[in-house]
Amino acid sequence: MTITAKTQKVGLLGWPLGHSLSPAMHNVAFAAGNLDYVYLPLPTPPELLPQAVAGLRALGFSGVNVTIPHKVAIIDCLDELDASATLVGAVNTVVIRDGRLIGYNTDSGGYIRSLTAAGVSVTGMHAVILGAGGAARAVVAGFIANGINTVTIGARDAAKASATATAFSAAGRQVTGVTLDSQDFAVASANADIIVNTTSLGMYPNVTSQPQIPWESLKPSAVISDIVYNPLITQFLAEAARRGHKTVTGEGMLAEQGALAFSLWTGCAEPSEIMRQTLLQELNGNK
Repeated sequence: MTITAKTQKVGLLGWPLGHSLSPAMHNVAFAAGNLDYVYLPLPTPPELLPQAVAGLRALGFSGVNVTIPHKVAIIDCLDELDASATLVGAVNTVVIRDGRLIGYNTDSGGYIRSLTAAGVSVTGMHAVILGAGGAARAVVAGFIANGINTVTIGARDAAKASATATAFSAAGRQVTGVTLDSQDFAVASANADIIVNTTSLGMYPNVTSQPQIPWESLKPSAVISDIVYNPLITQFLAEAARRGHKTVTGEGMLAEQGALAFSLWTGCAEPSEIMRQTLLQELNGNK
């Protein structure tokens, strides 16, 4: 592609970025749509985040994605929050329109779309979420918006699990926070229709780690989902498959949240399948 002064600029704010797959995923989609856009990695130390955000406006960026550790901190740098970001309490996509920076969260919708693509509907389900960080909040928000029955958040830190649950207490669904070693967690796991790992356990390079759950007491029909996408088949998912559970891999969430961000920036339809195939090629090529 040829980059000119007219090329629309978007990118990814994070620190450190390492080998992010988002530039490849978006740039392939821009090329496929014949769009004059370029997606750039923008490694930004936390102490320089306000200056970096001001620079986006000054340099005429159309928007950015936001990743660790900036998803909450960037809120103070923005002019407006979409309802999606307000509910989750974090921003992963910024749209710059008429000089105003508007924060969105496409992680939530992206995760639900990844389940839908795998043939999973969460309406009426009982869910268990492993972890109580920003990713967990995005998953809870998506579940609530799509008719989940109950959500149990399991974490090592009781206060963090409780705080994350409390943030959704007004949403009209039963959301509770418990510790992973509690009897409440064991009971919730036994009743769960879907269990989601939102922690980094199993992520490259620590591929031998996995969350510990009471496998023997799970329903045979329970769906096991992992938002880790490198490797595609984590130890957690491999164990679930060995025990006969339906599994949902993590690259779908990354592709779908990216596709939603793409649409917010360009006004074009979400190129979900192109992005997913690009991710799979990158992941398979990086083995």
